[in-house]
Amino acid sequence: MRSRSESLEFALLGLLSQTPLHGYELRKRMGAIFGPFRALSFSVLYPQLRRMMEAGLIAETIVDSPSRRSRIVYKITQKGSTRFENLTETVSPETWEDEGFEIRFAFFSPTSSNNRVRILEGRHRRLKEKAEILRGELEKSPIGIDKYLEEWRRHSLESADREIAWLEDMIKTERK
Repeated sequence: MRSRSESLEFALLGLLSQTPLHGYELRKRMGAIFGPFRALSFSVLYPQLRRMMEAGLIAETIVDSPSRRSRIVYKITQKGSTRFENLTETVSPETWEDEGFEIRFAFFSPTSSNNRVRILEGRHRRLKEKAEILRGELEKSPIGIDKYLEEWRRHSLESADREIAWLEDMIKTERK
């Protein structure tokens, strides 16, 4: 995913490939993917939905309800399904970087096993590189470096090491 817009498109197509949803529910489910600290605002969501409708990837229908206002429900089109399938089979360095990996992992089921392994291995390599950089920084920390920065580096290394171990288990399981 080269941009936030493409990542958002992938995630929205993934959600809509499961079932038609209205805007509030899409936002809520995106929050479940991204976590509580990276909320998706409606000012980002609705322009993206509009672009996807203009591209023919999704369609909207208005659903009337006797007990409340009518709602706009978004549904994936055949073109959108094809686009989502193509995106799930695309593997590039963006798929194992932080945000790209998070989104891709949220929709790992429709991704082929071969590509899941490739993405997991790419993420593993990336984190090993990151961990080595962090180890080097910790070993040669200059005297007088802020103790909190050093502690943050240590925490980051521990987090990377935990994810590396998890990835190794995931890769082993996926290869079976």
